[in-house]
Amino acid sequence: MFVPDSPANLGCYGRQSGTHGGSGYPMLRLVAVVACGTRTILGAVFGPYRAGELSYAPRLLGCLRPGMLLLADRNFAVAGLVNQIASTGADLLIRCKNGRRLPPTGHLPDGSWLTRCGPLTLRVPGAEITATLGSRTCHTGRYRLVTTLPGHRRHPAIELVKLYHQRWEIETAYLELKSTILGGRVLRARTPAGIDQETHALLVTYQALRLAIADATAGHPTSPDRASFTVALHAARDQLIHAAGVTAGTTIDLTGHIGRAVLARLLPPRPTRICPRVVKRAISKHRAKGTIDRTNYQAAITINILTKLTADP
Repeated sequence: MFVPDSPANLGCYGRQSGTHGGSGYPMLRLVAVVACGTRTILGAVFGPYRAGELSYAPRLLGCLRPGMLLLADRNFAVAGLVNQIASTGADLLIRCKNGRRLPPTGHLPDGSWLTRCGPLTLRVPGAEITATLGSRTCHTGRYRLVTTLPGHRRHPAIELVKLYHQRWEIETAYLELKSTILGGRVLRARTPAGIDQETHALLVTYQALRLAIADATAGHPTSPDRASFTVALHAARDQLIHAAGVTAGTTIDLTGHIGRAVLARLLPPRPTRICPRVVKRAISKHRAKGTIDRTNYQAAITINILTKLTADP
């Protein structure tokens, strides 16, 4: 997140470096653990942008418990951190780079294989995923995961690959923090102490709204995915603007008001969507060369589990 360009903030947080002079504002880095179903925050840490995600990740281990399964991006597939996560009793499912050497110590019937990571024995499911739009092949990529879940019968490779898609929920949570609540704006405080207070307030607001949504959908036959965070935010703002339910001695039903608003305007079921990662995007989408295809295609995902013999080039 961007913070005001004051000398104090610049000295504390620093700018994002780049070939074009870096970011215009100093940046704060926030790393969080979010529940996939409700998108409530289980733990969050933040600080100067110059410190990487791996520097903040160990401070989140306290929110992990036995029986949990942690999904993480390939930046976190570091041997030391993987062993730290496993020491909490929680299981993990993390993507790693396709070119990483993971010597097999055994092979399993579901196509995954076993490897060693320090004292840990990990399973390695690999897959080739093809996304199609209509009759056209749009994108094909290979993915390699590592997990501490041992049972190939109870947790077959195909199910783990499908489950890993849920990791994207953290990206949605970051979007709601930065774009839905903040509206893409820069934080306001011009001192690190003020930024600390403002970021905590932002996280508290997000958590309160997510808990209200979770309470509303818990007793309703619908998935929390269909609950609109924007509707919840606007309902809460209306309550504050109208000063509703704040008179002493009355019952404050903020959660109920938000919940009723969310249930009255549920989102349609999620369609199958794809968004390939690109290194450089076009500077302007309005000056694209050629004819722009605006057809709404029905997307389909095909998963082919790869064995160790087929996974490496």
